[in-house]
Amino acid sequence: MTRPRRVGTETSAKRADLLDAAERLMLAEGYAAVTYRVVAAQAGMTPSLVQYYFPTLDDLFLALVRRRSEQTVGALVRALETDQPLRAIWEFANNKTSAALIAELMALANHRKAIRAEIAAVGEQVRQLTLAAMARSGNDYTSALVPVSPEILVFLLTSSPRMVLMEQAVGMSGSHAEVVDFLAGYLDKVEPSSTRGAEPDSPAGR
Repeated sequence: MTRPRRVGTETSAKRADLLDAAERLMLAEGYAAVTYRVVAAQAGMTPSLVQYYFPTLDDLFLALVRRRSEQTVGALVRALETDQPLRAIWEFANNKTSAALIAELMALANHRKAIRAEIAAVGEQVRQLTLAAMARSGNDYTSALVPVSPEILVFLLTSSPRMVLMEQAVGMSGSHAEVVDFLAGYLDKVEPSSTRGAEPDSPAGR
């Protein structure tokens, strides 16, 4: 009978150092640069020790996702306890290091199913936490927005569909229909069209 492979403890300082090294490497050179040999060199350890803590590279990437999620989501939960949940999510989304790391992990997720599922779960959790905080808040989020400039409109109409498609690629769906309906409704008001419904190649039509 084959014995299960021994894996290093998750609370080990060496494991944390390896994750730090892998994260720095991913941010500097992209996920494709993350290998046992290169991570080991970055951390001043041996490739076999990296593999001891992370038997597969998927294990390493999953550990990166989970650690970053614990850090950022934990901070977000605390921030959402105030009466300004949208400011909390704004600060959360403006964390440049997290944003760069998430971009790399989402690119990686296109090739690794386990990473895709983990990222989707965290993304949906963040969205639901924020929506719940807004529901608890006494603020009125349905009031009319201030006038929107053409520059803002162009940005929203180009970036929003791309983000929806990126999130759909990793299995997320929360708030997508609402966003697409909102933007489509706006277009119907300012540029009425005889064509109704989503276009075949729009995010809502996928």
